[in-house]
Amino acid sequence: MQLLDGKKTAADIKEEVAEEIKLLKLKGGKTPHLVAVLVGNNGASITYVNAKIAACDKVGMQSTIVRLHDTVTESELLDKVEELNNDADIDGFIVQLPLPKHISDKKVTEAIDPKKDVDGFHPWNIGKMMLNLPTFLPATPFGILQLIERYNIETNGKHCVVVGRSSIVGSPISNLMSRNSYPGNCTVTLTHSRTVNLKEITLTADILIVALGKPEFITADMVKEGVVVFDVGITRKADKSKKSGYKLYGDVDFKGVQEKASFISPVPGGVGPMTIVSLLKNTLLATKGK
Repeated sequence: MQLLDGKKTAADIKEEVAEEIKLLKLKGGKTPHLVAVLVGNNGASITYVNAKIAACDKVGMQSTIVRLHDTVTESELLDKVEELNNDADIDGFIVQLPLPKHISDKKVTEAIDPKKDVDGFHPWNIGKMMLNLPTFLPATPFGILQLIERYNIETNGKHCVVVGRSSIVGSPISNLMSRNSYPGNCTVTLTHSRTVNLKEITLTADILIVALGKPEFITADMVKEGVVVFDVGITRKADKSKKSGYKLYGDVDFKGVQEKASFISPVPGGVGPMTIVSLLKNTLLATKGK
């Protein structure tokens, strides 16, 4: 078994991004500027945004956090999005999800300028991805593709099973793994919570990508020998023995599944760091596209 070390791979990519930013500035280009809009005080969201800002600092990218109270109205948030759309100094921005229940994620996502949508969630960018046109790829699927490339994982003709059909991970990675390129050329099966005989399907997977949000859902008896596993799930559970007060769990029972896997990503330290570095790469791409 080989560990898909997202932490180390992301660190390598950060060095490459930092070098690109240096060259960009030497040629008279601007410093890339990423803005994160954070609504409310969701602990996980705060952690994610802080990690993204720290990553920006690491590579020499300018970053700003826009903090809004969880009582902000949908109209006020949409006004802020429009303000960011029109700010020429900002190359890319994200609105951290989830949002409070009184605000429509879809409305906010659709309001973002596609040219600044470095999360890759706007319908315009999703459509271009489906047509295999140059665009911002959703950060987590983009991160998985980079891990595949960096570890030289064979995908041609393989059966890729995706567990979870979200618009953020499951649906886009299904499309990307089936496209006529590398990584890709897989036969893809997209499964979800209503799938019948899920275990029978996962047992046929050469590549298994799990993004369900159910801790340790995939167990050793659900995978075959030699499977490549990408665990996208992350769930916090209270744990008084930890300094943080909680422990992180993936969607895969790592201890059991690692005995059968040829490659497997851990939680934490697997796909998560790759998601953040993909956001940096998208922001750099947005800056160069100006």
